[in-house]
Amino acid sequence: MKYRHLFFDLDHTLWDFEKNANETLRTLYARHDFARFGTFTVEEFIRVYSDINHALWRMYQSGKISQTQLRDVRFSRTLSKLGVPDADVPATISAEFTDILPLKSAVFPYTHEVLDYLKPKYRMHLITNGFNDIQATKLASSNLTHYFESVITSEHSGHLKPDPRMFQHALQHTGATAAESLMIGDNLECDVLGAFNAGIDQVYFNPDKRRHFAQTTHEISCLSELKGFL
Repeated sequence: MKYRHLFFDLDHTLWDFEKNANETLRTLYARHDFARFGTFTVEEFIRVYSDINHALWRMYQSGKISQTQLRDVRFSRTLSKLGVPDADVPATISAEFTDILPLKSAVFPYTHEVLDYLKPKYRMHLITNGFNDIQATKLASSNLTHYFESVITSEHSGHLKPDPRMFQHALQHTGATAAESLMIGDNLECDVLGAFNAGIDQVYFNPDKRRHFAQTTHEISCLSELKGFL
């Protein structure tokens, strides 16, 4: 068997970040009665937050802002763009989001079935740019903890995907070699290119079947497809 170690990304690969985040944002919209402003719907709140959050995450992953800066500004920028006066932006909303989100449990289809199939055959790990303080809660809430021997985060390694040093740290931490490892993730830059540059084979998880021109070892649109070659 070529592979002995499987490294999974968590958000957008196993744990359905968009669905869980949208549920959390709906809760916050109702809790803070944003409808009283009469200028934006909950769907607009979700859309604007998502756009701003994605842009900030790209800045965080490229080292342009810190974790604290990302968390501090994502809601103030969202609500400002939606026309909410600064005085009416809840001071605790970012902390509330961080508290509620990891308690959500939605995962992609076949997640548990596939992990049940893989666990007896491979040593499995997570490698994620997510923050230490919420990853364990996410895993527990979605009943994923017991599948993984190690959870390597950017804070733990001191580097962010796609930096090859994060993958090298993961290999060292788990006792794996690049040749016997496989990275499974949804992000062409962070997961696929990062693993490639560290000498690790990759599976690009592309559930929306987005067109691209990247070279990947494998590509799947459903996690159940992993059973076809692992």
